[in-house]
Amino acid sequence: MINFNLTEEQIMVQKTAFDFAKNSLEPGVIERDEKSLFPKEQIREMGELGFMGMMVPEKWGGSGMDTLSFVLAIEEIASVELATSTIMSVNNSLVCQVLDDWGTDFQKNKYLKNLSRGIKLGAYSLSEPQSGSDASNMKTTAEKVGNSFIINGVKNWVTNGQTSDIIILFCLTNKSSGSNEISAFIVDKQFEGISVGKKEDKLGLRASDTCELYFENCKVPEENLIGSLGDGFKIAMKTLGGGRIGIASQAVGLSRSALEKAIKYSKEREQFGKKISEFGSIKNKIAEMAMNTEAARLLVWKAAYLKDNNKNFNKESSMAKLFSSKIAMSSASECVQIHGGYGYIQEYGVERLMRDAKITEIYEGTSEIQRLVISREVIK
Repeated sequence: MINFNLTEEQIMVQKTAFDFAKNSLEPGVIERDEKSLFPKEQIREMGELGFMGMMVPEKWGGSGMDTLSFVLAIEEIASVELATSTIMSVNNSLVCQVLDDWGTDFQKNKYLKNLSRGIKLGAYSLSEPQSGSDASNMKTTAEKVGNSFIINGVKNWVTNGQTSDIIILFCLTNKSSGSNEISAFIVDKQFEGISVGKKEDKLGLRASDTCELYFENCKVPEENLIGSLGDGFKIAMKTLGGGRIGIASQAVGLSRSALEKAIKYSKEREQFGKKISEFGSIKNKIAEMAMNTEAARLLVWKAAYLKDNNKNFNKESSMAKLFSSKIAMSSASECVQIHGGYGYIQEYGVERLMRDAKITEIYEGTSEIQRLVISREVIK
């Protein structure tokens, strides 16, 4: 039975996220984007609200909520600042989720509790300079020496790379017989042998830091191995499948923001003696934006529902991310067009939507990769 009614708890989560975004995020959003300022105080507040480990059981410091509650919160926050929602999404669906699904009780006690409370911030490090969409093309190695692993190599495109305390790191642990064995580790930034690269000067998501990480004989204790040796690629792919639901909900939030800004401006702006909202061409644009945003939201909710009910959601999460990111770009572009020249200047906060939207088509699997995943699922 399909039920589109939200529970009282989900409505409360949605309202709390809306109020936080409006009161704590919106006032400084343009300055953070312009100066690439990390939202440190806002992240602290999100931890206090329970937004940094929403799907983690209360036993391990989380909020014990379902995936739908998570995407409701992400949408609200992304509708004001995509960068902050990215920091939240990574910590929830790529860091906490790995430890909740695969971590030992020791690892959960030592790391997950602080991550899910927002006391510590996590990063997820899979990509390398040569890998791109081929995540298994890895050169970073972890060699077992005694009771530790010695890690050497370079990682890039690490979201929260500078500001994080804990890294979920994927490395080669065996490269014999032409087979790449990938394993996952918890790396504390306090460990020796880690160097942090410069903050990337990005087109969008400027309040969220992205950088390279360098490992030179970094010693990681064996109890920080996640799962078993060779489980890394399986962990990475499963985690990214869930993470795409979060990215899709980000895109929905941005598209909704573009729609709301377009409607507001069209009802204020006059041309040729009447509001531009009365023009057929503007009505058509707004109708398309509204329809696409709603359709994207339904795809996200379906993927979240399947995940919450322990059903296969791989196809649906890729569909949600592919479509939502596409309409985020489209809605942002149309919003700028409706604003005309004013949409092109920073003051109106519209051009930022267009810059931010592009990343949703790239990170956690490009649109091209999502099409491969979907076709593989429907053809088999």
